[in-house]
Amino acid sequence: MDIEYRIHEIVEQALKFMRHSKRTTLTTNDISQALRVLNVEPLYGYESSAPLSYREALVGPGQTLYYIDEDEDVDFEKIINQPLPKVPRAVSFTAHWLAIEGVQPAIPQNPQESEVKAILPQLRGAMGGSSITAVSQDMDVKPLVKHVISKELQLYFDRMVAALVADENEESSASMKNSALSSLRNDPGLHQLVPYFVQFVQEKVSENLKSNTAILDTMLLVVDALLTNPTIFIEPYIHHIMPSVLTVLLAKRVGPKPVTQESYRLRDSAASLLNNICERFGDTYHTLKPRVTRTLLKGFMDTTRPVGALYGAVVGIQALGAEIVRVVIMGNIKSWYEGVLPRIEREEDREMISNAVVNALRTLKLPEKGLVAEIDEDKLKAKIGEELSIKLSRVEDGKDIARGILHGEL
Repeated sequence: MDIEYRIHEIVEQALKFMRHSKRTTLTTNDISQALRVLNVEPLYGYESSAPLSYREALVGPGQTLYYIDEDEDVDFEKIINQPLPKVPRAVSFTAHWLAIEGVQPAIPQNPQESEVKAILPQLRGAMGGSSITAVSQDMDVKPLVKHVISKELQLYFDRMVAALVADENEESSASMKNSALSSLRNDPGLHQLVPYFVQFVQEKVSENLKSNTAILDTMLLVVDALLTNPTIFIEPYIHHIMPSVLTVLLAKRVGPKPVTQESYRLRDSAASLLNNICERFGDTYHTLKPRVTRTLLKGFMDTTRPVGALYGAVVGIQALGAEIVRVVIMGNIKSWYEGVLPRIEREEDREMISNAVVNALRTLKLPEKGLVAEIDEDKLKAKIGEELSIKLSRVEDGKDIARGILHGEL
């Protein structure tokens, strides 16, 4: 009777585990957990994931015998003499941070820095810098860890994309786009979607660079909204955002031909975004501003590029501040201005380039004071050329600009 009581007790505890596991079949794992709860030494070495099937047999009035269906005959002597199987390791769970705000912690569960550096650069890029991948012989990269987002966020992303690329000619579409941008600027809880929005911007900029200026303008507004949202930690994605901004700024062609005012306006917006990014994240990423400066210098010095691309290089350099203007533009302005302006056919384009150069030089303005009040015209012409000197003389603050060119210091 004591044995029967103990068996009933074990079975009742095992049934609790079964019910809490939302199952209707009792398994050997349930029995093991019941034995552990009752502080009884568990059975070692025998474990099966398949449920046992029992049959009922009547052996007398009121007496029932249960036996396992299709039970195999075993040789007791063989079982007794064979060595015990290895004790199975109990299932256990633990948790660790794969990444915190885009930064992977240096813990044993994550790939070590030496392991990541040992991977080829092209494969390392496909890994996203930190995720674990399986690489086949034909160099196919397959991420083992999928980024799973909730259905609500998926639905939100789909609605946002539809609103952002809708036809602006319809009044309802413009309202939806404004609402979507407002949501990106202010709503919390969007951090999981940031890489998807960044990829979305990259794709749309690439697809519409030579055709749809309205989409390009919207993509720049999306980037601005992501940068503005105070709840989004955007720093890990800056290097993925910069190519899209620089593409709109320096591309040979933005929008349909011929070059329109809308194309110039888009490059101005991209320059404003560039200034915002460099101001906010230049201290965090020390190589950001020098790399951008080298890219703009390359675009500025290539005088064979179309007028739109040259305009983008000038306004981009202006956005980086007076120091960069003095180093990049002032060192080359005379030969550059005299070489670029004569080959531009349209008067409108020549005016835009001239105004862009003057606006860039305006960052060097030096108000009249003391010994530097007078301007040496000959020295100014020798430094920036006669044409640009005449241009400066026609603007209201031309003397202050000239004074900054001649007497300003870094």
